Amino acid sequence: MALGILKISSLPLRSTRGIRALGLQQWCVYKFLRSHLQLLMKRILVVDDDLTLRTALSRYLSKRGFHVQDVQSGLEALKWLENEPVDIVVSDVLMPEMDGFEFCRRLRASRVGQLVPFIFLSSKAEVEDRVLGHSIGADDYVIKPFEPRELLAKIEAQLERSRRTHAEIIRLMQQTVAPKSEAPTPKVPHPLPLTPAEEKVFWEVIQGYTNKQIGEHLFVSPRTVQTHLSNILNKLQLENRSQLVRYAFERGYRPPMDMAGTEAAATATA
Repeated sequence: MALGILKISSLPLRSTRGIRALGLQQWCVYKFLRSHLQLLMKRILVVDDDLTLRTALSRYLSKRGFHVQDVQSGLEALKWLENEPVDIVVSDVLMPEMDGFEFCRRLRASRVGQLVPFIFLSSKAEVEDRVLGHSIGADDYVIKPFEPRELLAKIEAQLERSRRTHAEIIRLMQQTVAPKSEAPTPKVPHPLPLTPAEEKVFWEVIQGYTNKQIGEHLFVSPRTVQTHLSNILNKLQLENRSQLVRYAFERGYRPPMDMAGTEAAATATA
């Protein structure tokens, strides 16, 4: 039943047409699964006062596996980010209440926004505008009109850069700094209560890979990765990827040596 529900995920959550198509019981299950799967997706905040562009871009990114939230101004975006962390921000420059430049400045000055990847998407194409955007903290600057595929590539590149930064921070945190004379006994974690397929996904997730990247590594679809990840979170009684990474770190789980070697080689050649 779950697969059937996932196939119609394009139906709106509040749709009498959708309820008639599924039946009340299946509709309730569908809403639960959809909200749960959203926790597993990379989250993008789109900030633009142009409703038409904002809606079209949100739909485009949603169809490519992202969980998208859109707002119409920098001020509204800051209020949203106070309670809802995101993985990347795509923002216009010319907006009411607070423009994109001021929004980026305030975001970079906050604790939660210092490391969030930030891409400007603007019709202000002058060199001075682009230089200003980068100087106040933007990671990239895309000029309107734009090619959606190019923006998607830039978003994925920034997410991959963020993943590598995250992985390096985890590696540094895991380094032992105890005096050599103590020679502490390595902590042996308990076996994972997972199937072999779920365990492979577990090792990939704690290294920061997206569902799309994991699917390419394991030769399965992103939807299959999401299914395994959902099972992993249920078995470990966790809610999202961040909690899973913390769970692995605190309990001493380390990727197998062959997997760690593959990651190191991939990073070196990238």
